[in-house]
Amino acid sequence: MFTTVLMIEKPLAPADVELVTTLHGEEHVSFVVLMQPRGDQDVLLRAVDDVALGYLDEAARENEVPEGKAAFHSAEEGLTHSLEALRATGAEAVGQVVESHPLDLLRTIVEQTHADEVIVLTAPHFVEEFFHRDWTSRARHKVGVPVLKLFAQHE
Repeated sequence: MFTTVLMIEKPLAPADVELVTTLHGEEHVSFVVLMQPRGDQDVLLRAVDDVALGYLDEAARENEVPEGKAAFHSAEEGLTHSLEALRATGAEAVGQVVESHPLDLLRTIVEQTHADEVIVLTAPHFVEEFFHRDWTSRARHKVGVPVLKLFAQHE
């Protein structure tokens, strides 16, 4: 069995589920999902990403979306949805909402589960990616397994 640690920022869309469950062909995959709630990030950086992607309406509403502790409940719901969607394909899936120090938790989970890979499924974050401060770049320095970045579907 192949074990994948899947880091996500939002609930998996059907296309995301199909992508991650078919990456390894017919091999049975077990997922450990780490749901990162929307943090107290710089609103300007998110707005720049939205504008660069052509999501002008979302850029204007950045202040309306819960962040930090207020985002925890919606992250739990998103995690539940994502686990159910993965299980519906026949994959094994467990997970948790990340409460603090996501990269330290990632390293611990990889070690405990003897994971074969990490997949970071995220929206593009142009400024963070340019400076290699995005989750994928930072995770590559923390874990001893391959780290793959995939872009989540926008719904």
